[in-house]
Amino acid sequence: MATLPSKAIPEQLREAFLATGDSITLLAGRTAYVDRVVLEAAAGLLFPSVPSGVALLAVGGYGRRHLFPYSDIDLLLLFENDRLANASRESIAAFLQRLWDSGLRVSQSVRTPGECAEVHDSNIELNVSLLDQRFLCGDRTLYAGLADRLPRFINANRNELVRNLAKLTHERHAKFGDTFYHLEPNVKETPGGLRDYQLICWLTQIHEAASGRLEAAELTPELRQAFRFLARLRCQLHYRFSRDANVLTFESQEGAARDARLSEAAFMREHYRHARAVYRSATRQLETHEAQASSLFAQFRDWRSRLSNADFTVARERVHFRSPQRLEHEPELALGLFRFVARHGIRLSYEAEQRIESRLPQLAAYFAQPRAAWPELSDILSQPHAPVALRAMHETGALTALFPELRSIECLVVRDFYHRYTVDEHTLVAIQRLWLLRGEHEPPLRLYRDLLAEMPNPALLALALLFHDSGKGTPERNHVEVSQELAAHAMARLQVPPVEREAVLFLIQRHPDLSITLQTRDIYDPQTAKDVALQVGTVERLKALTLVTYADISAVNPTVMTPWRSDQLWQLYMTAYNELTQGLERDRIEALPSGPARRLEFLEGFPKRYLRTHTDAEIDAHIELEERSRKRGVALDIERTESAWRLTFVAADRPFLFASVAGTLSSFRMNILTAEAFSNRRGIVLDSFVFADPGRNLELNPPEVDRLRTTVEKVILGKTEVKDLLRARPVPAPPTRTARIPAKVSFNGTAGSTATLVEIVAEDRPGLLYDLASAISSNGGNIEVVLIDTEAHKAIDVFYVTSGGAKLTPEVQETMGAALRTACQPQ
Repeated sequence: MATLPSKAIPEQLREAFLATGDSITLLAGRTAYVDRVVLEAAAGLLFPSVPSGVALLAVGGYGRRHLFPYSDIDLLLLFENDRLANASRESIAAFLQRLWDSGLRVSQSVRTPGECAEVHDSNIELNVSLLDQRFLCGDRTLYAGLADRLPRFINANRNELVRNLAKLTHERHAKFGDTFYHLEPNVKETPGGLRDYQLICWLTQIHEAASGRLEAAELTPELRQAFRFLARLRCQLHYRFSRDANVLTFESQEGAARDARLSEAAFMREHYRHARAVYRSATRQLETHEAQASSLFAQFRDWRSRLSNADFTVARERVHFRSPQRLEHEPELALGLFRFVARHGIRLSYEAEQRIESRLPQLAAYFAQPRAAWPELSDILSQPHAPVALRAMHETGALTALFPELRSIECLVVRDFYHRYTVDEHTLVAIQRLWLLRGEHEPPLRLYRDLLAEMPNPALLALALLFHDSGKGTPERNHVEVSQELAAHAMARLQVPPVEREAVLFLIQRHPDLSITLQTRDIYDPQTAKDVALQVGTVERLKALTLVTYADISAVNPTVMTPWRSDQLWQLYMTAYNELTQGLERDRIEALPSGPARRLEFLEGFPKRYLRTHTDAEIDAHIELEERSRKRGVALDIERTESAWRLTFVAADRPFLFASVAGTLSSFRMNILTAEAFSNRRGIVLDSFVFADPGRNLELNPPEVDRLRTTVEKVILGKTEVKDLLRARPVPAPPTRTARIPAKVSFNGTAGSTATLVEIVAEDRPGLLYDLASAISSNGGNIEVVLIDTEAHKAIDVFYVTSGGAKLTPEVQETMGAALRTACQPQ
């Protein structure tokens, strides 16, 4: 048996790449090395023990000689018929085992020529991989028959293949929010990554199949340059992590920037430039091929073409300049083009994009002069497809030609381990999420939709969102103040009327306020409503700020605006609205309780907040819980809400009760969203926890609900130690070095009307809430309300605490603060 190639070769390839950064040579070198390993293993174990009628093919990335350091080896064993394939199972197994023993990760398929020449809707990857097939060894006649047959098969089934490719691509793009502006992009899968580059090649090959050949695509110099950049980056990631790692983490960005001799900001801008080139080319080609594959497209295109006017024409579902040369002398025509896009939702043609890009210096000079451009821009920002127009302006550079103040946030990465997108992309996504409210929704989003419909000029909301984070390009200063300055300068140049200018500046100044209030204040505390009302001043401003807050939070990442969070924001809006309008609702809340004797007995001693936060039906259910608790000393309910779970229990008060239940939920890997605690004059406690089940354990395993209920009861009754439960919970990996969160504990004696507000910002970990609540109880504190929020690894916990029925004294704050800071330390 022939000796396998030395394992020193991969190390030699690695050292050469790290010295030169030449990914093209590395890919070719690894492919040649793997070819040798595969051919020697095949010669010893697959041939000649397997007779003629079988060929070994490289497919996928291996077939096109793009083998990255830790990529899988895609092989296709082509058999003349199934009988021969079944008879060769032992030889195939021995061959594959030898490859695995050689350190190769193999992904193989066994097919006949007939199976290769079929459309596999349930296995799209097989058809795609054959576009890059390459003969390795075996029966050349068998392979020649397949190679001759494939172009005819692909040409005959091009529509189905394109539709399947489009389906895969759209699903993949949707996973990443259809944008390449991610703070930590996946260089392979994110839009604009290597998968999109390969999509361009595949579509070209499918198109060329009509000529009877499957040849590598001829690509533009821009795309070849993008491939070299992305390929080098992927090789660096593979070597850095010693596995098929493709996510450009923050720490990886530091190393890659050093290798490129660039600052991190400059390096990431370079990355986004290449990703944009790939993404634009891929989406353009995919749309073209999809259109050709659709029997309905011609009718739709004909209908859309009727939207053409004297300035612009619609062809192939794209808008074109009717007289492109006019832009030379009429720069304002550019705004007319984007207004057309905003009105109809039709994107720019490639020619229109090029025409805009070629005139950017002239457009920038034109809009740099003070001029009354606000009426037309306001019209653009009010149209139903304003987000589409703004994205087109951003991608062509027209947005920064109009607003040079936004240039500093282009492709800007701000590391906070919570946001997913660059600052400019976050801005565009925020406007998009706000405009999506105009569609049909279930509550509570329907309420936001109706609120948006009440806005007399939605363009002001869009303009405020465009500038709300513009100051982040000046990290040495407060970004809100800088954002206001930049917006004021831009609005003065565009001659925005003073009243509208003031409204926009207010929204920029106050855009973090409601979000911070949600994280740090009890939204049902009367003082919270008073403070918010004092900040906004009028109902009109409150409505606008609520919508801007909804959009801003929604654009942080695709999962942050949960139904629970949107409901909390709406409740905050309503309490502030009631405070501003001084309605009868607040008078009713302030009224003394009345009703049946058992109801009065139960409520006696509860803070009035309880009445504001619970319906009559909920109060009746709590009374029933209290009656059930008399038999065993505890009664509890666990129920599924629209977007979370709620645990409510009634028991006799005792120290550490709240902390113990919090720890129990943590031991079950639940994420507590909010919690509250009430006690009446008879020493009966009513506590409730709203929590999320990120692993869907309770939903998928109903018996777990009963186990959780039983465990909580035992903990409340003192039959189980919560520390034992927490000890059994697996400890997650700590965050990276750059993600460490310094602990911060602060006390506020004026934010609450009857309690001291204790705010803790710390690095999140299992059992943190339990440790914090225990520290409060150990120092004589009584927890009235808890607000919990988590941003990636950062926990923001706010407690409303009393001691002896009053706010905390300075002495208690000092000792409690020391205990809380100790509790915040990582374990």
